[in-house]
Amino acid sequence: MHRSRIALLLAAGLLAGCSSAPAGASGRELPHTDPIDPTDFHHGAADPSAAADDLVSVSTVAKHLDVPWGLSFLPDGNALVTERATQLIKRVTPKGQVTTVARITQAVSDNEGGLLGIAVSPSYRTDHTVYIYYTTRDDNRVARLRLDGRSKPRPIVTGIPKSGIHDGGRLMFGPDGYLYASTGEASHTDASQDLNNLGGKILRMTTDGKPPPGNPFPHSLVWSYGHRNPEGMAWAADGTMYESEIGQAVWDELNIIRPGTNYGWPRIEGIGQTPGYVDPIVAWHPEVGVSSGVAVVGDTAVVTCLRGQRIYLVPLGKPPAAAGRRPPAIAPTDPTASVRWRPEAGVAARPREALFERYGRLRTALAAPDGSIWMTTSNRDGRRPGGPEPDDDRILRLTLRDR
Repeated sequence: MHRSRIALLLAAGLLAGCSSAPAGASGRELPHTDPIDPTDFHHGAADPSAAADDLVSVSTVAKHLDVPWGLSFLPDGNALVTERATQLIKRVTPKGQVTTVARITQAVSDNEGGLLGIAVSPSYRTDHTVYIYYTTRDDNRVARLRLDGRSKPRPIVTGIPKSGIHDGGRLMFGPDGYLYASTGEASHTDASQDLNNLGGKILRMTTDGKPPPGNPFPHSLVWSYGHRNPEGMAWAADGTMYESEIGQAVWDELNIIRPGTNYGWPRIEGIGQTPGYVDPIVAWHPEVGVSSGVAVVGDTAVVTCLRGQRIYLVPLGKPPAAAGRRPPAIAPTDPTASVRWRPEAGVAARPREALFERYGRLRTALAAPDGSIWMTTSNRDGRRPGGPEPDDDRILRLTLRDR
């Protein structure tokens, strides 16, 4: 069976069945039986009723990496991976051979900051250029780098707020050929709602760091705003953009991103059903989530979880053309549920979990040229209870099983 039909398997029998939200909203103020300590990285238990391990197959591509963060594929099928604290960019072959190709001495490791995202130029065969997102002593920035062994990064966007936490950092070229960057609010929550501040945003830019045609705000890089700490971006075949976002110890999110829209942080976290803000299509409590990466294959979005130490398979339906005035329905109706989703907003059925505790903290997810998904673990970042395994950190190759 073609992997795009995985969504039908996820849907079978299931269609029925991490803020500051205004009083009465169903976002952050939903009752939660156990208050969450954001410094506690233990995860919640597996949900056997939503197990989907039979739908996935996993193998190890590479071992012994040090907090691999950014991931991007070269035209030859090899990948480039950044290590957050070591300042290194490494090339990884599908057979697992790892070589260092550059050191970014300008990057400063600062807890969640450091050498973060990487995106290979669409014209790499001729320009040998990549784009990197990294933390300095003063800011986060996006730079252009020619991989010739001699060149230094040439910043194209500077002044992105930095902090020891919430630095965002993902870089990807969209199907329109422009470069997208996810930025965190760097613990300054008001930045997310300030269109003059680059923090808490999805940015869209040319390869020179300029606003391209079609950006929603005049002379601005801002594509969407009201984000807390977005770390994952992906596009479906129909051009729909998805983003995974780390919330504040109450709800984590999977969003559909549309230009010029406000995703609510810090006023709303989770599904708030409040006019003027766009709700996520899926929300998780962080003990099962802290959604970090997202990749789309066929009709399935694969969302990786750090604290939750699992992935979620989200069966995708056709999203609405635009956010309607009437808030779509939410499932389930139980306000204490760990996972909530919106059937009328492009989620075909209940998200199902897999790989619980098998590989620890899972960060980056990226669709590979062969139709698989490469994922990175993040077990050497000091936040996995019990510490890393001997082979950590790893790059994993995940495929959705045909039936």
